[in-house]
Amino acid sequence: MTLHLLLGDCLQVLPTLPAGSHDLVVTSPPYNLGIAYRTYDDRSSRAEFLDWCQQWAAEVKRVLTPDGSFFLNVGAAPSNPLFPHQVLLALTDELFVLQNTFHWIKSITVQTRSGESISAGHFKPINSKRYVNDCHEYVFHLTKTGDVPLDRRGAGVPYQDKSNIARWGHTGGQDLRCRGNTWFIPYETINSRDKERPHPATFPVALVEQCVRLHGKGEETRLLDPFLGIGSSAVAAKRMGLAHFTGIELDDHYLAVAKERLETLL
Repeated sequence: MTLHLLLGDCLQVLPTLPAGSHDLVVTSPPYNLGIAYRTYDDRSSRAEFLDWCQQWAAEVKRVLTPDGSFFLNVGAAPSNPLFPHQVLLALTDELFVLQNTFHWIKSITVQTRSGESISAGHFKPINSKRYVNDCHEYVFHLTKTGDVPLDRRGAGVPYQDKSNIARWGHTGGQDLRCRGNTWFIPYETINSRDKERPHPATFPVALVEQCVRLHGKGEETRLLDPFLGIGSSAVAAKRMGLAHFTGIELDDHYLAVAKERLETLL
């Protein structure tokens, strides 16, 4: 595996990468919600922020192969619900085509056939008379053309009703169906946020692994994360044995934590 963990501003580092050098990008940029990062100032005007997003996204498009996929994780605050859609509109104006929209479900309650209610996952409760708890984020699947093939079953799930395997010809006799666009991926339980998750905004390793499976190139995948944070995407790449990974991070402490996480996998 070729592994590059690069310290610096993505707007300065991305232009140094060769065009078409990566076929998959999975990332989550700052949300401009005033999150307390160590180095990055997460407060600017909306116009300035969207212009900045267009700048780094243009570089992402340049380094992406023609059949590449860009999975963009964006969340919102209940008081700022349009934010993910404003980012999406900025990136699909001239740069990318929105091919799929996924909902990353962090916490959910479902009712079984027997009537039992089961709650699973983690969420940050809010104290409000106006808003409900926010238990999901978006993952926008962006491509250059809008017609990039995916391995739908690579990220699939078994049929609950096994009779459907023979009933539907498209199954090919396999007990595996497309998972769809709702992904229940909870955070891993931790004992100490300062020690185990010293970053104010992370996504689970399993979220990246799901994108890699859906992308469908297996170990030949060349994955890029221009906002590496503490390295969840790098850990996913290492666990899945990907051919190539590049991560860019502005903060030296977060990058050091990412490297420590990778060392524990050796």
